[in-house]
Parts: sequence; structure tokens; C-alpha cells
Amino acid sequence: MNHALILTIEQWENLNPVFSPPHTEDEYQQKIVWLEELLMIVGDDEQHPLSKLVDTLATLIESYENKHHPVPDATPAELLNFLMSAHDIKQSDLPEIGSQGVVSEILNGKRQLNLRQIKALSERFGLPVDAFI
Repeated sequence: MNHALILTIEQWENLNPVFSPPHTEDEYQQKIVWLEELLMIVGDDEQHPLSKLVDTLATLIESYENKHHPVPDATPAELLNFLMSAHDIKQSDLPEIGSQGVVSEILNGKRQLNLRQIKALSERFGLPVDAFI
């Protein structure tokens, strides 16, 4: 048997809460907390050893949200544009994203949001991380 599988089996009781889909609002909220904590560690480093765990948690959260908290279909740029309009925010009012030029590129689809930017937008607007993915 594969060594990684053996270790997983031995630790499954501890790992199960992290890797199981949320079934309740409390489990969903806990996964969001864990994802935010991981994003503080990983930042926007997509090569970080924990980046796959970030992806896994985001997928589990997204699955729950699609079922229980559907977000209207919109690209991250469309959502950001809507939020800027709704909150009367200019491109230069988003330093957590970058310069006005970076925000402009994101809004025009020339650049994608990175993990750090997504986390910052999620915190600023009180939206789930995956709304910007």
C-alpha cells in the first residue's frame, strides 16, 4: 500500500473535518475561517506547498455556496465593477488590489485577480472568497 495512503488512513479522523464537504452552516463557516487562515500563510504564492489545500477548501466552500448561497452569474471583473459602483468606489480607492492601472486591467479582463487580492476583496466587501474566483 502507498505510504501516503497509509499516513492518510492513520490520520483520517483528524483530516476528515478539513476534507469533507460542509453540510451545515457552521461547518461552512469553519471552512471559510480555515481558508482565510491558509491565505494568510500562502498569500499569492501559487507554488506554495499549501496552495493545493487552498484550492481544495475553496472547492468545498464553492460547492456548498452554489447549493445554499447562490451568487448571480458574473465574472470576478463584473462583480468588482458592480461593487465599485454600488459603494461609489473609484479604481484608485482600491489600494489592496494595486495601483489604478492594475485595477483597470482587472476590470478590462487583461489581468486576473490573485489570491491576495481575492482575500482582500472578500474581507472588504464581506463576500465569500469564491465570489471572486
